[in-house]
Amino acid sequence: MTKVYPNAAAAAAAAAAAAALETEKPCPSNSDGNCVVLTVWKKSLLFNCDGFTVFDGKGNLVFRVDNYRSCTNDDIILMDASGNSLLTIRRKRLILSDKWLIYDGESTVNPMLTVGKHVNLMNTKSLAYASSGCSSPGIGLNKDKSHCSVHYEIEGSYTQRCCSVYDTKRRRVAEIKRKESVGGVCFGMDVFRLIVGPEMESTVAMAIVILLDQMFGSSKRFSI
Repeated sequence: MTKVYPNAAAAAAAAAAAAALETEKPCPSNSDGNCVVLTVWKKSLLFNCDGFTVFDGKGNLVFRVDNYRSCTNDDIILMDASGNSLLTIRRKRLILSDKWLIYDGESTVNPMLTVGKHVNLMNTKSLAYASSGCSSPGIGLNKDKSHCSVHYEIEGSYTQRCCSVYDTKRRRVAEIKRKESVGGVCFGMDVFRLIVGPEMESTVAMAIVILLDQMFGSSKRFSI
């Protein structure tokens, strides 16, 4: 994949804002405090692109998603600050419910995780699940997750930027939270926090954010 680089002035301004506004670092309740707090901006720094720009607490650019609006490619690529591919996300269209596959790097062989919407109308808290290594067909929807080597449940409301990610032990391993107003500066839904505990990789947590936006967000061009 061709590496692309963000506009330097826009990146510097956004990074400075992220660093200045990172006044607290709330970790998941079960965490020992060694969490990663990221500021997610639902905007690409490249002209004519849709995507995400993600900064750490010091204002350093960590992750990028840059999808050209005119592009018909079915893949979403999560990149690092230099444009190196970290994860590839691909949609798998099914009759009843679509699923998304997450691959390591630019590979599209042997997905790391399969992600899908919850279809159980009785459980309104559960938005989606992410699983891998499931030994039984259909595992991951509303069945026994003990057959999966990895399983995450995502609960809450993405439209309100208030979500929690739980592992098989019901530990909260990641959270999405609205960015608080600081010094009179108000943020809309396009700027929010991603808080990741030590039990989960930040790249996987960010991939879940991207897919929640696919399922419940307002972005049209990401509907691959």
